Amino acid sequence: MSNDAATAEAEGTAEAATPVPEPIPHGLGASLPPADARAKTEGTFPYAADLWAEGLLWAAVLRSPHPHARIVSIDTTHAREMPGVRAVVTHEDVPGTPLHGRGAHADRPVFASDVVRHHGEPLAAVAADHPDTARMAAAAVIVEYEVLDPVTDPEQAFEAEPLHPDGNLIRHIPLRHGDPEAAGEVVVEGLYRIGRQDPAPIGAEAGLAVPRPDGGVELYLASTDPHGDRDIAAACYGLSPEQVKIVVTGVPGATADREDQGFQLPLGLLALKTGCPVKLTATREESFLGHTHRHPTLLRYRHHADAEGRIVKVEAQILLDAGAYADTSSDALAAAVAFACGPYVVPNAFIEGWAVRTNNPPSGHVRGEGAMQVCAAYEAQMDKVAKKLGLDPAEVRLRNVLATGDVLPTGQTVTCPAPVAELLQAVRDFPLPALPKDTPEDEWLLPGGPEGAGEPGAVRRGVGYGIGMVHMLGAEGADEVSTATVKVQDGVATVLCAAVETGQGFTTLARQIVQETLGVDEVHVAPVDTDQPPAGAGCRGRHTWVSGGAVERAAKMVRTQLLQPLAHQFGMSTELLQIADGKITSYDGVLSTTVAEALDGKELWATAQCRPHPTEPLDEAGQGDAFVGMAFCAIRAVVDVDIEIGSVRVVELAVAQDVGRVLNPAQLTARIEAGVTQGFGIALTENLRTPRGLIRHPDLTGYALPTALDTPDIRIVKLVEERDVVAPFGAKAVSAVPVVASPAAVASAVRAATGRPVNRLPIRPQAAVATGT
Repeated sequence: MSNDAATAEAEGTAEAATPVPEPIPHGLGASLPPADARAKTEGTFPYAADLWAEGLLWAAVLRSPHPHARIVSIDTTHAREMPGVRAVVTHEDVPGTPLHGRGAHADRPVFASDVVRHHGEPLAAVAADHPDTARMAAAAVIVEYEVLDPVTDPEQAFEAEPLHPDGNLIRHIPLRHGDPEAAGEVVVEGLYRIGRQDPAPIGAEAGLAVPRPDGGVELYLASTDPHGDRDIAAACYGLSPEQVKIVVTGVPGATADREDQGFQLPLGLLALKTGCPVKLTATREESFLGHTHRHPTLLRYRHHADAEGRIVKVEAQILLDAGAYADTSSDALAAAVAFACGPYVVPNAFIEGWAVRTNNPPSGHVRGEGAMQVCAAYEAQMDKVAKKLGLDPAEVRLRNVLATGDVLPTGQTVTCPAPVAELLQAVRDFPLPALPKDTPEDEWLLPGGPEGAGEPGAVRRGVGYGIGMVHMLGAEGADEVSTATVKVQDGVATVLCAAVETGQGFTTLARQIVQETLGVDEVHVAPVDTDQPPAGAGCRGRHTWVSGGAVERAAKMVRTQLLQPLAHQFGMSTELLQIADGKITSYDGVLSTTVAEALDGKELWATAQCRPHPTEPLDEAGQGDAFVGMAFCAIRAVVDVDIEIGSVRVVELAVAQDVGRVLNPAQLTARIEAGVTQGFGIALTENLRTPRGLIRHPDLTGYALPTALDTPDIRIVKLVEERDVVAPFGAKAVSAVPVVASPAAVASAVRAATGRPVNRLPIRPQAAVATGT
């Protein structure tokens, strides 16, 4: 071999060995990694619990040990006299409006004054120079109580003495649709109970308050609705909104708990009173006591069907336990009543829904609130109809499923894509997992785990279905609006939007939108604070739709600014130019340049808003166009149940979902899997027990969260991309509806395995023991 040949071969080998860098994901439809992924994995992400300030004081909150009591007196003398204590505040130190709350109901006091209404209600807060001193001083506040009998049964709340000046009934919605005299050949009934789920955040609540020279205060919080929190705080502090600034710190995920202000408001009071920065980091016990939970619900159902299994009429009573305060119970009840019949065509529906106050811990927004509870009930009813008629449960559902153009029991026509039949068929036809072998080597497949007490011969397999639906954005006339600004300078784009990244992936989506629209690779999303225009709360997929829509509109305005000079130069409209892969080209190929060359040192920016079409409140008969859009999901659960001891192992959950458009495949998959897992917890393990209103075992030892070892195989078998024409990008929210459908699917599968009705979530072992064993 010649030297030249050898050299060429060596060079070729070297070139072949050099790894070719993979292209960086770009624009919508790509699996762009989260911008904060590295910081979170390295431990440098700025969570609220990590914040510090010069001259920092530490806060602690005194909470009621009783669910219901009259406050005779509060003596803070001993606490104030302790060395190192800088301030003690009670209800007497709230200078402004003493009440706060979400939605239209501001009914929760910052500190209890006359009456304690739930276990863990705040009574006083302390600021001291050391966290231990603050906790000891809080414990030194002497409160004399007259203990009262708690009202913990929501059914008793109707007849009980008023627990609140506003009474015990928060809202009643009667829904009337169709002919009340309609009847079917088959009638099935059921009584169902859904337990109290806690959001159980991995990172407990924390915050920092810093007084300002103008007499105001800055709050550094993991807030999901900074402008809403600012306005409530300002009213409580007796300040103008301009004097209160909220800076959003890193949010360690949010499924409800970040919306509670019981941790936030005392901080600002203490900072204003001491003139020093004050920090509060809640313990796990305080976290359980302080934030809101999923509404425990009692549901009574009666379904009428014809001989073919088609639903003729649904009658239902739905009772939500709101706990001590209203919070978002009105919204949850509206969703429960509106979706009480599920994604099925029901010509006649008569629903009664109530939300009532009790002395139980407060309930609030948790993914799929209202919709999740009724899904468990109406899917149980569909199983009963199938069993009574001797039909396949999936077939009965297919004969009744909703489609675009059908009418909900609220009278609203479904105008968005509703491919419910396609979703159900996809999970029904997906191959079933293999059956476990009855051998010692496969004992790990037993429901009880590797050391399970069960016998393989007692294990029965069951297959069940759950079909869920949720609404997106707010409802019943909520003004949904978001504002965003996009700036481009020196080839770098910056997005300013007060939409909080709670784990739903908004910051990643915003980067992808700007990349897609402007062809700029480097995109930064600015930190969120209340100096920016409001974007609303981070729930129900709002920010994908409303804030993403605002970012898109602002980016398109900047795009026009970028392209107009080129279009004018070549005598064409900007619509004839396109941006792709960092290049600007015309339809005829005459113009071809790069985005960097077109920018050439320019600074371009634009601000835009997105406001979906308005909705209306439900009227006195439960009728009205209350929702902007809806999303659907079908899940098939496969379970193994030891019918002698009642242990349940979920083998597989097959998911088909209506997503509108896939904007980030990896992110979407993660959101669906997370939602399914959260619903799995509701089905089998999660239940915050509150005997006589007292939270029992407020810790992660007593509250059974599913772990990675508990989680079954999750198979996403189909994603239906039928774009919603009224939504930006045509995309739909994806994380809430799997939470709604998966508990119903698991319960349905346990029903199939055992023959038992399974009318309570989470499923208790005695409910999974087959009849006659």
